[in-house]
Amino acid sequence: MRNVISIVAGAAFVAALAMPAFAADMTVKGEVVDIACSTSKKEAGRGAAHAGCAMACAKKGQPVGILTADAVYTVTGDYAANSNAKLLDFVAKNVIVTGEVTEKDGVKSINVKSIKVAN
Repeated sequence: MRNVISIVAGAAFVAALAMPAFAADMTVKGEVVDIACSTSKKEAGRGAAHAGCAMACAKKGQPVGILTADAVYTVTGDYAANSNAKLLDFVAKNVIVTGEVTEKDGVKSINVKSIKVAN
């Protein structure tokens, strides 16, 4: 009986340690971009000059992300729902975003909890 309890307790401990590796709250700063254009067009697919195209793509429900200095975080969850409705006011603007960050197969995602325009 003690062995069973020890094994169960050990498994629960290992699972608790592994949990933060899969998802962690994080704050990132970057530009809200249309992922397709920002990755394929590079510099031409971001910034004020590309705002109209990014807005059109976001309204169509295309994947939107936060472009930081070192990564692109695909926005997931409520902020990506309904054709990115909650993100439209932030497209092509620099923002500070807090949310749950995950990574799978080298793709980083953020389930946004809060967003505000960066100063």
